Amino acid sequence: MKRLNESKITLLIVAFVPALMLAAGSANADFTFGEPKKVSGLRYNEWIDYISYDGLEMFTQALGITDEQGTFDVWVRKRASKDEDWGPAENLGPLVNSSYADFAASISSDGLTLYFISAHPDGYGDCDIYATTRATRNDPWGPAVNLGPTINSSSNERTMWVSADNLELYFGSNRPGGYGGSDIYVATRVRTDDPWGAPVNLGPAVNTPYAESNVSLSADGLLLLFSEWYATTNIRPGGHGAPDIWMTRRATLSDPWQTPVNLGPPINGPTNDVYPWISPDGHTLHFRSIDREGGGNWQAPIIPVVDFNGDGIVDAADMCIVVDHWGENYPLFDIGPMPWGDGIVDVQDLIVLAEHLFEDVNDPTLLAHWKLDEAEGMFAHDSVGNNDAFVIGAPVWQPTGGQVNGALQLDGVDDCVVTNPILEPAEGPFSVFVWVRGGAPGRAVLSQIGGVSWLCTDSLEGNLMTELKGPGQSADPLLSQTVITDGNWHRIGFVWDGSNRKLYVDDVEVAKDAQDGLELATGGFYIGTGKAMEAGTYWSGLIDDVRIYNRVVIP
Repeated sequence: MKRLNESKITLLIVAFVPALMLAAGSANADFTFGEPKKVSGLRYNEWIDYISYDGLEMFTQALGITDEQGTFDVWVRKRASKDEDWGPAENLGPLVNSSYADFAASISSDGLTLYFISAHPDGYGDCDIYATTRATRNDPWGPAVNLGPTINSSSNERTMWVSADNLELYFGSNRPGGYGGSDIYVATRVRTDDPWGAPVNLGPAVNTPYAESNVSLSADGLLLLFSEWYATTNIRPGGHGAPDIWMTRRATLSDPWQTPVNLGPPINGPTNDVYPWISPDGHTLHFRSIDREGGGNWQAPIIPVVDFNGDGIVDAADMCIVVDHWGENYPLFDIGPMPWGDGIVDVQDLIVLAEHLFEDVNDPTLLAHWKLDEAEGMFAHDSVGNNDAFVIGAPVWQPTGGQVNGALQLDGVDDCVVTNPILEPAEGPFSVFVWVRGGAPGRAVLSQIGGVSWLCTDSLEGNLMTELKGPGQSADPLLSQTVITDGNWHRIGFVWDGSNRKLYVDDVEVAKDAQDGLELATGGFYIGTGKAMEAGTYWSGLIDDVRIYNRVVIP
């Protein structure tokens, strides 16, 4: 592993001290969601719309319980501090709620303006956007006011979201002139006391012939979340069979929105997954999954990926990597501030590391990890998933003979390990790292069954190489000039970042080239032999701690 030189230690100390002082602030890493959990403690058919920026008010929509309000109303639950439980639901009363459907609240960052949707017949269409204000957070809400014909139309305005600076208002609408059954629009203004300008369709980069709606915005204004309308059959392609949650980003507040991507599992599934929003502190994704295990409100933690070198712990080595890229626009390490960086690697990113320093990492991007620490048996346990591997031949378990605890001794004749399929190399960035000792020229460490060797040695000198290559007959394997068969322990790795192939030995890059992509390949893996168990490809020596990630790992 890397050692910190004196200059880096000095810079770490200088930068890390203020990071610790600021560590109470919020910062999160890029697009990694934990397992969703159902939110408890709410009434039946009570849906969370948003939690205020100070975390002390939760606005929900639920069925009315008074004679005046017999359909959905806007409610609020309060608490004195973020550490306390939410109080009982309080109806916002007849100045806000009507005898029609009032729902989908979004509150301004100062807590003084509440926007919501109402089906009141005195509006301009089926459902309109309304707003109510209060002088201070301790005052009651005033009468709801329709935002008028500049914003509302004779059609259906569906959900809305106001930006943290209160200068952008996003909403869904099925008004004429769009691209599909429902589109996302934005209205802007220069100052908070100005009227809203005419809404603008976000255009074909975001909207499609389908049903974009249910919109929300991250606190920094750079991430837009949306879903299709609940229970619609007009489903956007590329999802998981029902209304899904999608996201689009922009580099700055003045840049255009990029092509949306589906959040994928575990957020989306075969059920209706809708109404997404990120908590103001950037730590939690909230959404509704109407059909998932009883329905209701769900939330998933946003997990920072701060174990940059993939060694299982957040420590000084990861901080060293940040320092190596200090001041750069390097997205892999630009993890702060909330929610996903500010375009530069700086002290904000060290704040995130400070929050997780010396933690053992539960990394959701680690798809498979065979520690090879068993003392006996015919199976190598996958410590992070359901990919326990089958041991073939008669390799010898070495419970205390590995580089990281135990290891597996292979005889170079017929010993190997067989795994399930883990990932498809053509689908996106990934990394593979393995500890090895021994071996010989022309031997394989990791290969894809029926495919190619991902990590192997060349047939002449025992240099590390990979046969993973781009499509087309002109593409070649990537060969390093670094021998790994000298009888010493080496941590070898292959990283694909979507544009470049990289080989590593002992955490040092030893070969790199650019590729247009990687060839399509499927199937499980052989650990310790070639793609077809060919004679002469079996590894003779020790293999330890095999890791496969669906992200770029920088050792």
